[in-house]
Amino acid sequence: MSVVPAGALPAGVLTAEEAAPSRPAALGPRARLWPSLAAVYRAQLSRARVARIPLLFVATFQSVGIMILMRGVVDGGGEARAVVAGSSVLVVAFVALNLLAQYFGQLRASGGLDHYATLPVPPAAVVLGAAGAYASFTVPGTVVTAVVGCALFGLPLAHLWILAAVIPLAGAALAGLGAALGLLAPRPELATLLGQLGMSAALLLGVLPPERMPEAVRLARDLLPSTYGVEAFARTFAPHPDWAHVLGDLAVCGVVGVISLAVATWAYRRAAVR
Repeated sequence: MSVVPAGALPAGVLTAEEAAPSRPAALGPRARLWPSLAAVYRAQLSRARVARIPLLFVATFQSVGIMILMRGVVDGGGEARAVVAGSSVLVVAFVALNLLAQYFGQLRASGGLDHYATLPVPPAAVVLGAAGAYASFTVPGTVVTAVVGCALFGLPLAHLWILAAVIPLAGAALAGLGAALGLLAPRPELATLLGQLGMSAALLLGVLPPERMPEAVRLARDLLPSTYGVEAFARTFAPHPDWAHVLGDLAVCGVVGVISLAVATWAYRRAAVR
């Protein structure tokens, strides 16, 4: 092996010491949250597009069937408002809570989280993107359920626009809870079980009129994230809605949604590094 003096090198040719940078090269900018969120949302929406019609049909048919059954028990008044509001939000619970828990449980068990961990996207974008895509499927079913319920029980349709706030806020709270259950469950079967139990709780505690519940069950109902979305929607059926209470219920639902999505993001980070 021969050694060539540095002076004998042609002009423009650098030695290894000269070619080596004096400091590490700057890394590229980190991926921003909102562009990453939009990308994950579009990807999840396109993947689940094939299953859209069955999901909408099952969730809507279930809620409409419950209202038809309750029509023989409930005549009107506050109980009818609770049934219609609870059945409408149940569509959101079926998709955002039950199906999202199953999705993240299967994703963790199959190693799918490793794929997302290699992408330059923040963990919050993965959770929020998947939650938003699944919650988007609930919009048509929730509206159809609310319209059918109003027709069954003779309730006014004037304030159905409140669903524009109820669906995203209740969807965020339930989707965060569903994602957290799926990511924290050690097995996909347990994630499926927890998601179904959560949906059953939304069914029993959200659809049934609270006036007929024991006090202990009412306390459990107050702990369910979707309860405040149900209460906000039910109040708008009154002849003169108390908008202060409606906004208060929506605010509580939004705060619970932020907390549940934060817990789901933490659970995603925990599951991705294990």
